[in-house]
Amino acid sequence: MAPEYQIRRAKLDDAAAIADFVNRARRKSGEVNRLMVAQRFSEVGFMLAESNGQIVAMLGWQVENLIARVTDFLVAPTVNPALAGRALVERIEEQAKTLQAEAAMLFLPPRPSPQLIAFWEQFGYKEHAFDALPKQWRQAAAEWNPNATNVMVKVLREDMVRRPI
Repeated sequence: MAPEYQIRRAKLDDAAAIADFVNRARRKSGEVNRLMVAQRFSEVGFMLAESNGQIVAMLGWQVENLIARVTDFLVAPTVNPALAGRALVERIEEQAKTLQAEAAMLFLPPRPSPQLIAFWEQFGYKEHAFDALPKQWRQAAAEWNPNATNVMVKVLREDMVRRPI
């Protein structure tokens, strides 16, 4: 039987718990503190996956220029990343569609592993060369990461906005 995850939007009050989760999941004590997490809230929103009241996975994201961007993704080593990941990704995609986002995007590190590509492909994301993106997506992505060469994208709406709303 697959575990049940409660997915919810993080609040500023969760900053200490998020810092504790990040340090435990990365197995590095004290690298992230409550203040650092609180400051990150000014840049991104977080979705949390909880099991039995404990954070087991988190995803940071933002929506700008009709694109949702995955900024942070971390799963506890004791949790199946595909199950927790699917629950988080589906929730942010729902939220992004509500905000009229055309696509969800994440930046790949240089020379990404086949496992990383396969992980995101299972959620419907496809690898794209930066130069192959539609112009408006390329412009938005360049604002976020001017050094990007490859991204993974999932189209959320087929009807792209051709002029400002």
